[in-house]
Amino acid sequence: MDTTPQQTRERGSGPSTASDETSHETTGTATGASSSSRSDGGPRSRPAGGGSGGGPLGFMVDPALDARRRRDLRRMRLVATGLLVLAAVVYVLTRGHDDGLLGFVNAGAEASMVGACADWFAVTAIFRHPLGLPIPHTALIPRKKEMIGRSLEEFVSENFMREDIIRERVLDAEPTRRAAEWALAPGHAKRLVDEVATVTVHALHRIPDDDVRAVIEQAVLPRLAQEPISSLAGGLLDQVVRDDAHVGLVDLALDEMRVWLVDNEDLFESLITQRAPAWVPTAVNDLVARKIHVEALKWLADIRNDPKHDVRLALDKLLIDLADDLQHDPVTQAKAERLKERVLSHPQVADTAMSLWGSLRAVVVAALEDEEGPVRVRAVTEVTGLAERLLADAALRDRIDARICDATVYAIDRYGTELTRIISDTVDRWDGKETAERVELQVGRDLQFIRINGTLVGGLIGMVIHAVSILLPS
Repeated sequence: MDTTPQQTRERGSGPSTASDETSHETTGTATGASSSSRSDGGPRSRPAGGGSGGGPLGFMVDPALDARRRRDLRRMRLVATGLLVLAAVVYVLTRGHDDGLLGFVNAGAEASMVGACADWFAVTAIFRHPLGLPIPHTALIPRKKEMIGRSLEEFVSENFMREDIIRERVLDAEPTRRAAEWALAPGHAKRLVDEVATVTVHALHRIPDDDVRAVIEQAVLPRLAQEPISSLAGGLLDQVVRDDAHVGLVDLALDEMRVWLVDNEDLFESLITQRAPAWVPTAVNDLVARKIHVEALKWLADIRNDPKHDVRLALDKLLIDLADDLQHDPVTQAKAERLKERVLSHPQVADTAMSLWGSLRAVVVAALEDEEGPVRVRAVTEVTGLAERLLADAALRDRIDARICDATVYAIDRYGTELTRIISDTVDRWDGKETAERVELQVGRDLQFIRINGTLVGGLIGMVIHAVSILLPS
């Protein structure tokens, strides 16, 4: 970065003149322009919408706004410098007139020059060395930016990252109520669902199949192979049987068996006759086969319609005994583990899992992409219903707000230090001179009022001191 204009300005930094203002404006423009071609690895300027772009060190720069700030800063500098020049002229013209009204004017002008110069020094020392001289405790921002960053970090931590302040602000904001009111506004619930659906679809499309397969083969399957499942499977099976959760599956199996028997009567009867003795007459075989078919249908119907049928009870006992053996019998547990290992080691398992993943993703994507489909319509209904319930139930809102407070406080306690450290880390990366220029551009106009006030107040104090000196006896 070319710093010649900055150095030239520092060597000639006295009370500002019009030419100095023009030089400063030119320097600021050159600095902003040169930042885009930095070769030291620093951030580059990136133009953004509305004429704004990334300035030096990542500062967001609006050229039009910066130009206006420079004009305002130059104008106020001219006013402050003009008052200093005016005080100097008045002092020269009234020099030697110690009595009467001109004596007060001369004393006031002299004190005004002192105040103006002192305040010029104080304001300039914030951003650079006055007159380019390395006077101690000057150029505070370029030299002390690390300390300033740490001070800002400590200030934010001590005054904004406190639990009582966070809880107060979150509860005052009433996030649950405001979110519910927003969701009930016309079109907002659908907009929320559409955005979530779009993001979910994009996320599902961006998950590579190779990564999914790697997770299955390198994480899921090895983990399942290491974990003993017999006790878990036994406990799960025992609870399923005791809760009668398997009844529906048994009923489905019975229904499917009955349908197969009805649709394949000839095949069933042929299977029976093929296994009959050769000496039995064909007519007898056919009669027996039809009778067995009818009795099989009646038997299945009896099992299906009787919850306490002997077959159902026998099946329940078999499953309960199996569940108990899986939990307590070492032999059964060993058999279950060997079966698990054989299944998981089969190469088709990963392919089957990937096939299931592909089918699941396709179904979910298709359902979410249908804007008028049942998934989105149901989601909008659920969001609206939840919002209405939240508005109607103050206790529920309070509980949710309390949980939000707890989560926020936990996040701040756990990650607050990392968040506030961004301040000092960011300031540490800034270049001192460029930082001083940007800060001066932001607040320099207001600081010129310090110079103006110093000139005026200094003149008044000078006249007061002159009056006191007259009143005091020699």
